[in-house]
Amino acid sequence: MYIGQMAKDILKWPRPFSPPVVKLEKRVIAEYGMPSTHAMAATTISFTLLISTMDRYQYPFVLGLLMAVVFSTLVCLSRVYTGMHTVLDVLGGILVTAVLIVLTYPAWTLIDRLDSASPLFPVCVIVVPFFLCYNYPVSDCYSPTRADTTTILAAGAGVTLGFWINHFFQLVSAPAESLPVIQNIPPLTTDMVVLGLTKFVVGIVLILLVRQLVQNLSLQVLYSWFKVVTRNKEARRRLEIEVPYKFVTYTSVGICATTFVPMLHRFLGLL
Repeated sequence: MYIGQMAKDILKWPRPFSPPVVKLEKRVIAEYGMPSTHAMAATTISFTLLISTMDRYQYPFVLGLLMAVVFSTLVCLSRVYTGMHTVLDVLGGILVTAVLIVLTYPAWTLIDRLDSASPLFPVCVIVVPFFLCYNYPVSDCYSPTRADTTTILAAGAGVTLGFWINHFFQLVSAPAESLPVIQNIPPLTTDMVVLGLTKFVVGIVLILLVRQLVQNLSLQVLYSWFKVVTRNKEARRRLEIEVPYKFVTYTSVGICATTFVPMLHRFLGLL
């Protein structure tokens, strides 16, 4: 996402002109178009999920491949349909994603091991993304690109840090060695759906509470530090305020989702 978002502000290729295109989405209209980060995200999520599960769970590979292709294709077509991207933007996003998957795939296992083993891992997880966000390419006019990038990187950093905390402080039990290498996907039952929805609602409520609390607190501290009028919308867009408050807020959200939510589930007997 950082590479895709940064490429937009470096290349500065405009989105499709309107008219003739009818734009059905207004929020990100100020962003540039190439590459489509929606196409990148959809392709990345579907195909990394396929690659990382095909040797762990028993399911027809052709079916998994078909689902990955259909999901990513629908997202890509939706970006063209809503007038947000040209076909070239979408193809560019898919190509960048394919290159990234090929380049990073050999390091996936190493990254997993660093996550659970290295004591320096949390420092890298926080410092590197924050540095990248704070040094994001400067745009001619304000767009939500930097804020969205900071949100995504911070959430990823928080999730990764949460997994490290779970391993380091042994908050989760180690997986049983007797589990088969390839596991069957359990059938979907009514009890499983109810349990899943309950866990989801409990988790979302806690995450939203943490998000609101940390966001308000971080903004108050930054407003006070930089002597800015509270609730000043333009001030929130300043680099020294926007990046820190977004980063702290969504890092907290990521940690909450992977550490405190499971603890609450366990306390409530949902695990």
